[in-house]
Amino acid sequence: MLLYPAIDLKDGQCVRLLRGDMDKATVFNDDPGAQAASFETAGFERIHLVDLNGAIEGTPVNIDAVKGILKAIDIPAQLGGGIRDIAGIERWLDAGIARVILGTVALEDPELVKTACKAFPGQIAVGIDARDGKVAVKGWVETSEITALELALRFEDAGVAAIVFTDIDRDGAMGGVNVDATADLAFALSTPVIASGGLSSLDDIKLLKAEEAAGIEGAIIGRALYDGMLNPALAILAAR
Repeated sequence: MLLYPAIDLKDGQCVRLLRGDMDKATVFNDDPGAQAASFETAGFERIHLVDLNGAIEGTPVNIDAVKGILKAIDIPAQLGGGIRDIAGIERWLDAGIARVILGTVALEDPELVKTACKAFPGQIAVGIDARDGKVAVKGWVETSEITALELALRFEDAGVAAIVFTDIDRDGAMGGVNVDATADLAFALSTPVIASGGLSSLDDIKLLKAEEAAGIEGAIIGRALYDGMLNPALAILAAR
């Protein structure tokens, strides 16, 4: 199982939100490139990037910060937030992003996701962020009536590389990852699932690892790393 340290970008800085609230952002580093490099030095093999401003505005905003990160690291990076057309996908892939995550557009324009998967095989993931089981979009500002499973099933045969599943109520709250919901989603799909939201301990990693056979490919770690609650070396070892 792969671990993805997260860098959430707001106004060019590395921040962590509490349950997706942009007004409850804690700044952890004003140099995203240095932060990414430190994660690579710690032994992580992938990195997860989110353009928070872009997710809300519907277009990439933290472009310079992302490019700075790509210059600072050699490991693959996946990126989500504000990417809602084929041209935008292509620009980021050309810039060096290994995998683009489509969230809002997956709900609003599923055909675009399917087209992207055909055009860029293996490089498109779908981000499904759920609040009380229902999909939230546009930087988690709006909540739909579609369940996470319903949305995921729309892309089963599309060639999506992974589903990034976030439990919004757990995100940044350090209350533990929603293992049951993640495992249930993964079991129902043939597409691999990456867990996100609330991972705060080695026990969380071990619980997810125990469900790896259900289709859990990896997990995203955020605040637990920034707060020093999770030792990177021990986390990587547990995931392996």
